[in-house]
Amino acid sequence: MAFTEEQLQRYSRHILLPEVGGKGQKKIAAARVFLIGAGGLGSPAALYLAAAGVGTLGIIDSDVVDLSNLQRQVLHSTKTLHRPKVESAQETLSSMNPDVKIVPHLGKISSENILDLIKDYDIVLDGSDNFATRFLVNDACFFLKKTLVSGSIFRFEGQLTTLKPHETSEPKPCYRCLYPEPPPAGLVPSCQEAGVLGVLAGTIGVLQAAEALKEILGIGTSLAGRLLVYDALEMSFRTVKVPKNKQCHLCGPNPTITQLLDYEISCTLPPPGK
Repeated sequence: MAFTEEQLQRYSRHILLPEVGGKGQKKIAAARVFLIGAGGLGSPAALYLAAAGVGTLGIIDSDVVDLSNLQRQVLHSTKTLHRPKVESAQETLSSMNPDVKIVPHLGKISSENILDLIKDYDIVLDGSDNFATRFLVNDACFFLKKTLVSGSIFRFEGQLTTLKPHETSEPKPCYRCLYPEPPPAGLVPSCQEAGVLGVLAGTIGVLQAAEALKEILGIGTSLAGRLLVYDALEMSFRTVKVPKNKQCHLCGPNPTITQLLDYEISCTLPPPGK
């Protein structure tokens, strides 16, 4: 792949970095990333991945743009109200960087379609807002040996981790090592009831994009095996080690989960370790 003069100018700040350079930018251009959701987390992640020149971005979302989304979902605007989020996302991202191929999927992730949706992608970013989807995405990525960057936000706190239990060099945990089972439906507040500070989505979504770019380039230290917790009120970051659970029902030596499972939707994450 030879860069055009326009591309050399567009990606010049990347190419100037010794850790990236022209070879790294070519890796980014060849990469394929799939985003679960075009909402609070998917918006900033998609914007920065597209700006970086990621070659193909797949995006799935079943919702239309609502006025209440615009407090945090920066892919969308008042001009795209009531339109499908994936259409709004495609329009915004293509306008930002025509180099990037946007593959929109209008609909919901399910056990019936997720394997086909993500099989041709290198990395999956989960920006969903409910446990049912998080567990489904984790399990599908495990079965297909895909690296998963999982983010979540609730009120004033965000969490982020990278999951790649398929790595053989050193055992890494999956999402079920951290949270073995979803909480019962109705135990936690709904997504609409709990509320969230809008800028929190930007912080965690951009960090998801950073993790994805590090994985594409093979640089830096991955969050695999660690959970990053951000408290916006304290303006603090801390990391919690997440060991691989040797009794994990999915990635342990004696798995009991051997196929995709569907769960009832519940929205928020418990605190780490609970």
